[in-house]
Amino acid sequence: MKRPGPLLTLLAGLLLAAFMLSLNATTGTRNTSARTTKESPAPTVSPTPSRTTPPPSPSQSPVPVPDAGYAGRTDDDSAAVAVNLRDGRAIAYFCDGRDRESWLKGDVNDDGTMRLTGKDGSVLSGTLERSREWGRIRGTVDVDGGHHAFTADRTKKPSGLYRATATVRGARVEGGWIVLPDGRQVGVLTREGRPSPAPWIDPGTGAVTVDGRQLTALPAAP
Repeated sequence: MKRPGPLLTLLAGLLLAAFMLSLNATTGTRNTSARTTKESPAPTVSPTPSRTTPPPSPSQSPVPVPDAGYAGRTDDDSAAVAVNLRDGRAIAYFCDGRDRESWLKGDVNDDGTMRLTGKDGSVLSGTLERSREWGRIRGTVDVDGGHHAFTADRTKKPSGLYRATATVRGARVEGGWIVLPDGRQVGVLTREGRPSPAPWIDPGTGAVTVDGRQLTALPAAP
């Protein structure tokens, strides 16, 4: 049997060398990729800044209902209405200047609404107009079976609501007066429960003469 010649031996060596080079190249690439993957640092994620919610702005303090007086006429011009406010309370007076009158009292809500009642069953429902800086009351009065809408504007002295009580010549006397912003006066004087038109008072001093006796009418307080 003949031995392979030198040419075959050389060819076998070349094939073996080519195979080894190919194997080394593949192994090197895998090792490099593995090292790169292993050694690559994790990407740095910048922290998302937290959103700071601004504190809610404090609500605007409500404008308090003022201590003030209001006076005006009913819409049908048949009577007058006056209201005095103090410390969240109200006193009101309705009168026609002849023989119809009613005193009413009650609370005033923070929003300017009020429901005042009288001993005779009368009811005044009113609202202070905030848009006018509490300068006007719009409402209705139910008294003696009648329903009267009214408007009362804020007063300045000597306009306003006045009241006087006394015993004159053995009779119980009670008077109520509304001095309107234009100076007109509307009032009723009751003697032992019998109403009649009230005499004129001096708005500056409150002085009034009843059956020969001088009395002093004072601003009505709730």
